[in-house]
Amino acid sequence: MTSGFIEPLRKRRKNGDVYKRLPETEAELVEVSALTREEISSRCAIQDPESAGYLPSECLLHLVREHRSRPFDECSQMLFKALMERVLRGLPQPASRDGTRERLTDGNLRDEVWHRFLVMLMKDRKEYFERLDIYEVRFEMALRKLRFDAKRRVYCKDNPLKSIDDPETGEIAERVERAAGSFDQLDWRKFDDFDSLLSLDEAIDALPELEKAIIEMDRKGIPIESKEPEVVNIANALGKTPKTIRKYRNKAYATLRTALTKGEPR
Repeated sequence: MTSGFIEPLRKRRKNGDVYKRLPETEAELVEVSALTREEISSRCAIQDPESAGYLPSECLLHLVREHRSRPFDECSQMLFKALMERVLRGLPQPASRDGTRERLTDGNLRDEVWHRFLVMLMKDRKEYFERLDIYEVRFEMALRKLRFDAKRRVYCKDNPLKSIDDPETGEIAERVERAAGSFDQLDWRKFDDFDSLLSLDEAIDALPELEKAIIEMDRKGIPIESKEPEVVNIANALGKTPKTIRKYRNKAYATLRTALTKGEPR
């Protein structure tokens, strides 16, 4: 490859502005554009985000899309494989270590997210698909939204006789919100457009480090505490008591709700 122009994104925000990648993503793409296909393939094998040469997911996706109209070569296959591994990394894994047993809902969720993301890539190969642009801006944030939508769909499909609404409030039942990695102090369902999601991500980044860590783990469905020693939980991970974690979790969600809704119910 030769260093040169990085194609800008096309999707527009509500105010008419075109989505823009983060400066560090643009800088990384400029650097990568000077590499050979063989060098890019080698960097796809680096899985540790802290290692030199690690390709951020935003860059992986851009490189996959950049060759949308060209035949697959060895580098294209490496890029695709690395990208899809990033997609699967944040999904529920089989319950048993040998991978032979898992909950039906977890398996269905993986299939649903994989299928949805793959369909977007296939559409993009035929014609520029703007819905993928947000993944080049904030890959993990957009993927969380995809997982959330997929979980709601899978839950309804796997539990057709269970209402997803709370009979007293009419809101989505807490068990569904919990399954989707959210918390009922802030209604994530209302953040259904990418402008709102970007504002949410920026608000989370502005939280104190402890609160930010708690929110990120809570959104991933990690429990605050667990009686099973082998189960990862927030209290053990951060070295705090469950009571302290709940205190800071509630404080963080209150801050987010105020910042994003100006104190009004969203």
